[in-house]
Amino acid sequence: MTITVDVTQGCDRLDRILSQNLKDLSRSRIQQLIEQNCVSVNGEPCLSKKLKVQVGDRLTIDIPPAEPLNIQPLEMPLDILYEDDHLLIVNKPAGLVVHPAPGHYNDTLVNALLAHCGDRLSGIGGVQRPGIVHRLDKDTTGAIVIAKSDRAHQHLQAQIQAKTARREYLGLVYGSPSQPSGTINRPIARHPVDRKKMAIIPEDQGGRVAVTHWNVQEALGNYSLIHFRLETGRTHQIRVHSASIGHPIIGDPLYGSGRSLGVNLPGQALHAWKLTLEHPQSGDTIEAIAPLPPHIKKLLQVLKRRR
Repeated sequence: MTITVDVTQGCDRLDRILSQNLKDLSRSRIQQLIEQNCVSVNGEPCLSKKLKVQVGDRLTIDIPPAEPLNIQPLEMPLDILYEDDHLLIVNKPAGLVVHPAPGHYNDTLVNALLAHCGDRLSGIGGVQRPGIVHRLDKDTTGAIVIAKSDRAHQHLQAQIQAKTARREYLGLVYGSPSQPSGTINRPIARHPVDRKKMAIIPEDQGGRVAVTHWNVQEALGNYSLIHFRLETGRTHQIRVHSASIGHPIIGDPLYGSGRSLGVNLPGQALHAWKLTLEHPQSGDTIEAIAPLPPHIKKLLQVLKRRR
C-alpha cells in the first residue's frame, strides 16, 4: 500500500509530519518504515526521521504487507466489564502483557482475546496487536478497551486522540503533595541511557507532549491515594510524571524508591480505574469501572492502619 501526503502547512520533522497525517500508524512504526527505506520525499528516498519537511514537499510512504505471525489462541479467564459486537472492555490483571513482544509470545492478552473472539478483532494494530486500541503496562491493572472491527478501532482511537475518551487511574504514591490537585505538563521520550525507561525530555530534543491531571483522593500519612486523569497517553506517562514531582508510585521497579511496605506487590500500585467513551456504533456513553485488585486493596488497608 502506498500513501502520499502533500505538506500544506508548518515545518517539522519527517516522522512527526507523517504521524500527524497517518493516524493509523504509530510514530515508532513510521520511524521503522523510514529506517527500512520505505519513505521518500519529493521522489527521493529518505532514511532520516529528523529531516525537516517544508511546505510543498510531497511525502510518499510504502507500507509493506504484514507478515503473518503465528499467534496461538490461549484459553484464559477474562474479567469482562463490557462486551458487544463492536468492542469489549477487560479488567486486566497484573503480570499480563498486552500484546506479543520479546519474551512473551504466547501468554499475552492478545492470545486470550484470540481464544475468546476468534477472528472478530480489528486488524489496524497489525498482526501482533489485533484489536488493541491502547495499552497498559504489564503490572498496571484495570480497564482496557479492545475493538472488534476496523471501524470501531478507528472511532475509539480518534476519541483518544481528540481527548474525548476519559481514562482515569488510581495510584498509591510515596509522600503527600503540598497541593490538593494539579496538572503535570512535561514532555516524555525514551531515556537517553537506560532504554527500558522513559524520561522527561524537552520537545526540541525529541520529547512528546504529555499531560496528566491529578488530585489527592486520600491522605495516608507519608503516602497518598491519587486520582489521575490522562490527557495524553505516552509510555509510562503516569509513572514518569508522578516520579518527576517527587511522588513515585509505590512498588514501581523503574521509577520508585524500592522501599518495601510489607505487602507483596507484583509491581507498581497503579490501576486503570475508569474508562469512559462513546460507543462507535450507537453513540451512547459507556462507563466501565474496574474494581481495585486485591493487592492494592490490601496495601490501602495497611496504609490506613499505619496512619
